[in-house]
Amino acid sequence: QVHLVESGGGLVQTGGSLRLSCAASARTFSTYAMGWFRQAPGKEREFVAVISWTGGSTDYADSVKGRFTITRDNAKITVYLQMNSLKPEDTAVYYCAVRPYYSDYAQIAGYNYWGQGTQVTVSS
Repeated sequence: QVHLVESGGGLVQTGGSLRLSCAASARTFSTYAMGWFRQAPGKEREFVAVISWTGGSTDYADSVKGRFTITRDNAKITVYLQMNSLKPEDTAVYYCAVRPYYSDYAQIAGYNYWGQGTQVTVSS
């Protein structure tokens, strides 16, 4: 059975940093694009960042550009999200997900597997 397990969430003050990790259980995912989404209370799940399977291509939501960095380690089948200069509006449950193709990465449809989510809370 395939698993994606996120970790690294927590409570941080405005301006602080957190590093999220998402470990995949299947070696197959080393050739998949991996993305991060987030969902705040009362809001729809939204795209945050994506990385191609080689790591050579990345993209970010405008709201996090310049503050968040997505990387991956295919040997560990793990994707990371370094979050700096955090703001209260970044508060949400963060989910990682995988998809076989990089195209249309901002769309939730097409992501085959999702993690259980990790809570990030930024206090003002």
